[in-house]
Amino acid sequence: MQNILFIILGLGLLIAGGNWLLKSAVALSLRLSIPKIVVGMTVVSFATSAPELIVSIKSALDGFPDLALGNVVGSNIANLGLVLGVTVILGSIDVNRSFFKTDWPVMMLASILFFVFIYFDGVLQRYEGLIMVVILFLFLVYLLRFQKPAVVDELPEDDIPLPLYKTVFLLGIGGVALWAGSELLINGAVGLASIYGVSERIIGVTVVSVGTSIPELAASIIAVIKKEKAISVGNLIGSNIFNVLAVLGITSMITPVKVMDQGLLQNDIFWMLGISFLVLPLVFFPKGLRLGWRDGLILVAVYAAFVYFTIG
Repeated sequence: MQNILFIILGLGLLIAGGNWLLKSAVALSLRLSIPKIVVGMTVVSFATSAPELIVSIKSALDGFPDLALGNVVGSNIANLGLVLGVTVILGSIDVNRSFFKTDWPVMMLASILFFVFIYFDGVLQRYEGLIMVVILFLFLVYLLRFQKPAVVDELPEDDIPLPLYKTVFLLGIGGVALWAGSELLINGAVGLASIYGVSERIIGVTVVSVGTSIPELAASIIAVIKKEKAISVGNLIGSNIFNVLAVLGITSMITPVKVMDQGLLQNDIFWMLGISFLVLPLVFFPKGLRLGWRDGLILVAVYAAFVYFTIG
């Protein structure tokens, strides 16, 4: 009963946190006159990736490396299969060319780099973590200096600049609510999963990863409802980049992360690479430069297949 209560409370905090974070992100982009997708890929992505970072560092330090790795790999699959899928089912998104000239290639580069680092020796070393963090830093510098809006955004009428103190307050309280909500959700979900004797890796790539992807889902759905589509897409692509380069990079710099369950290398990592690549053709077909409800159904179906084959 306690676990179920934790899950319900966690979900409530995550939805509220997503709303507060989105408001502060919109206000920041207006105040600084920077493209909303840049705000989505930096401020919102970092705040919504914070649960993965906290969970992964704690898991690795406590001697549960598969939970740390499974959490990130599963979160990246969930972000694209579940979160992006549900988001575009709710409302189609028009994408322009710069979106896949920069953002998608960097996400693929980060995913392939992680694959190369971990696949052959089964360990993410400290120096490999450092390389990841340096690449992330260079990407952010490029993003903030040169990135143009990569998603066609419908400008809603309620884009009113907030006072600075209110923006900072919403940003802070939104981040704290997301973190606290994720903690409650993960504790409840892991508590429930462990009752059934499920392995660490499977808990990581399914229950924990979905739990830590709830902030992205909440923020993205709220963004679509409020027609802030630049933030929802930027948030998801940015989150996947942050998950690999920041979460795994920082975690492995603190302590090397070793794969214990080979299923992660034989199954999960290929699903992550596959669904990351799949986004590109979906943007082109059936209608050019658009993600629509049919694409959403395909992404959700792929995610369902991943969960089915992983648990099965």
